[in-house]
This record gives sequence, structure tokens and C-alpha cells, in this order.
Amino acid sequence: MSIVKIDMNSPEFQAELEKTIVFTDKVNKQFGWVYNPQAEVNEGVQMGLARNKMMYGKRFCPCFMVETVNDKPRSVEDRICPCKPAIEKEIPEDGLCHCGIYCTPEYAAKKALEMGMEEAVHTHSRGLTKKEAQTLLSQSELDGDEVTSLIEARELGMVDFKLVDVREHMEWQMGHIKGADKLVPTSSFFAALEDAKLNKDENIILYCHVGSRSAHCARILNDMGYTKIGNLSYGIVSYGGEIER
Repeated sequence: MSIVKIDMNSPEFQAELEKTIVFTDKVNKQFGWVYNPQAEVNEGVQMGLARNKMMYGKRFCPCFMVETVNDKPRSVEDRICPCKPAIEKEIPEDGLCHCGIYCTPEYAAKKALEMGMEEAVHTHSRGLTKKEAQTLLSQSELDGDEVTSLIEARELGMVDFKLVDVREHMEWQMGHIKGADKLVPTSSFFAALEDAKLNKDENIILYCHVGSRSAHCARILNDMGYTKIGNLSYGIVSYGGEIER
């Protein structure tokens, strides 16, 4: 499967995005949910839903890989928005769905308060020693500050790794982490992985929008024999470093 590129500025995509926003508005109203207070989470999910609708004819959750079975597209775990696991388990138990767009009012209020506190107290992480950088790079889950520090350490020659974006081409165009080395879209993962020519023994850090697609891809790479995989746990929305557009 080749990499499919959709022009996010095209009239066709913008029209589908408008329909998707109306759709997610209705979902929230139907279930008594609210949007995530992080606007960029909602925007990214809505764009992913619109993209999947254009590509596959269904609003598959953008946080899950879409596979072709008997010439028909199928989402991993049959995730079609609003998906059954979100309705029955994730939102009742966690306060938000896996993709992060739908929340209970209680979760959204708490998250908004936490965001305000984090903005007030957050400071950039200190620089790492070479030993600290090497130790950090061996971890399977990394937060935004840790990835920022590792990129700085790489620029100083302390460590070496590939930073791989597993979102879609239009998301990359909207903005990607400065220093990202490869784009390996989840929707065409295996074909793009072959083109990326990543070494199974090199350090690789994956990231997506909120961390779920990259975690799924990390499991696939581990099963394929890649031995040094890290994941940006909460995705690019948690990253405080420089973004290129």
C-alpha cells in the first residue's frame, strides 16, 4: 500500500472536515460529553476522522491502524467513532476516550485546571550528562521534556537515535517536531517502514498526536525484532520544544 497524501487545504477536505465537526458536535450532545480542553487534540482527531472518511468511507478512529482485509478496510479493534470501547469502558472509567476528543464534563474541568497549573509552574528540564542521556534513551516511554532533552543531547553528540513521526502526511505538514527524521504514516505503515530503512538495532523514538498510534506501532516494531524502541507517551500535544511547519 502506497502512502496516500490528502491536501488539507483542498475544498474537498475542508468540506469533509466541516461535516466531521458537525458530527462530533452531535456525538457530544447525544452522550452528554464535552470536548477536550486541549483544542489541538480535538482538531487533530477531527482532521483524522475527516481523512479516514475520505479514504475509507467510514470515520475510523484516527488513533488506530486501518488494515485491508479481503479488499475491505477494517479498523484495528473495529474502532469507528464513537466507538463501543469508548462508550462502554473508557469514558465511564477514565473520563475520556482513547483518542482524547470526548470527555466527561468532570474530566474536562479537572484537566483545564491542571493545564493552568502546569503552565504556571512548568520550566524547561535541565541539560543531561552523557550517561543520563544514554540511560534515558533506553526507556520505552518518554515524556515531552525527556524527548526535548534527548534531542539536545543528540545535537551535542552524546547519543544517536531516529525520531519517527507515525501520523499522516497532512498532520506532518501542519507541524512536526523539529529534528524528526522520518515520516512513517500508520495508515501505510509497512510500506513506509520499508522506505524508511530503519536499522533494527538502532535507537528509535516514535511519536504521534496523543501517543496511542505510536504505542501501537511500537508494539509492532518490537514484534518485528526492533530492539530499541521508545514512545513519546502523550504525543506531540505534550511536546514543549520547537515545532516545524
